[in-house]
Amino acid sequence: MDLDLRDLRILVVVAFTGLLILLRFDAARFGAAEYDDEAAPGGWRNVVRRFAWYFLGFLLAVAIFRIHPSPGPTLHLGLGSDRQVAIAAGIGFGLLGTAAAALFAWWRYRRFRLPNTKLYPGAIANSMGTAIIDEVGFRGALLGLTIAFGWPVDVAIVFQAVIYALATRLGASGRSLAMLAIFGGVGLIGGWLTVVTGGIGAALIGHAITRFAVFLCTGHPGQVYPPGLEPEEEEAERRPPEGWRVVGEPDR
Repeated sequence: MDLDLRDLRILVVVAFTGLLILLRFDAARFGAAEYDDEAAPGGWRNVVRRFAWYFLGFLLAVAIFRIHPSPGPTLHLGLGSDRQVAIAAGIGFGLLGTAAAALFAWWRYRRFRLPNTKLYPGAIANSMGTAIIDEVGFRGALLGLTIAFGWPVDVAIVFQAVIYALATRLGASGRSLAMLAIFGGVGLIGGWLTVVTGGIGAALIGHAITRFAVFLCTGHPGQVYPPGLEPEEEEAERRPPEGWRVVGEPDR
């Protein structure tokens, strides 16, 4: 049977959604999302790499929005049916994510490991840019398409959250399982809020706040180093135990 124009546009959106998800899996190559190269030399090359990832993601997101016959009702690519409710829900979601980030930092470091001020501009851009791409790709396109194809809502929410958790690569060897749980929760709660509010607005706001809170509390944009590998922990390993002193060290 011949495809009509609507079906063809939906198939193109499916293909672009797959490309957006693949781009998310490759975020580390671009030094974006949960990047772990704060110690990199920096310069224009790092900026260009990250900008390329954001640009490609935004381009695919715009294409999905423009090509799909009903991006709002089907893919939830809007703030929500009630903007005030969506914003309030997003702020509440962000506060919950902030609490989770603070608890993690206290458990991991026994303090809030405030980041260097020079990292703030990049972290703000990364939090907002990553949240937009993630919400359009996973809570928007992927969740909306699976529901439109007849999947049960609960199954679709869990499915997109699992794919999202895999895309962050936070479950890889040597990475923090607690951070995987936090961002897995972002995927689940964001998916539920998207369905309830009818748009990705609440999920986007909560996600961006949570990601920036992780940066503020841990000093990293999402990629927490394994125990013993933080700079202050490595320095502590080189010092003698508290109360000891090196033999031959002059008394003071």
